[in-house]
Amino acid sequence: MRTLGHINEITDPGSKGFKFSDQSFFAVRLHGKVYVYRNRCPHLGIELNWQEDQFLDYDNSLIQCATHGALFIIENGSCVAGPCVGKTLEAVPFTINNGVLTLTEQNPE
Repeated sequence: MRTLGHINEITDPGSKGFKFSDQSFFAVRLHGKVYVYRNRCPHLGIELNWQEDQFLDYDNSLIQCATHGALFIIENGSCVAGPCVGKTLEAVPFTINNGVLTLTEQNPE
């Protein structure tokens, strides 16, 4: 299990990235709910963000790949625009206990 931090560190709406050695994840907070994904575009396998903690489009309504502009639904990671339409981001299991966000995978790859 890996602790990502307190959900109050993520604005609503907003996003925040997390790195553990060679693994990268990000969390999105929207309307009081939190979603966690592996930071890897299903099109090229690269990280979605260019700038730290910037995973959302200009109006904070979709996740956006900074490399080629693919757009993903926040709630389920489905690509709705760009070269990976029909593919999805990899959701990562997590828990929130007393506001602390923790990955529940034993060994996330």
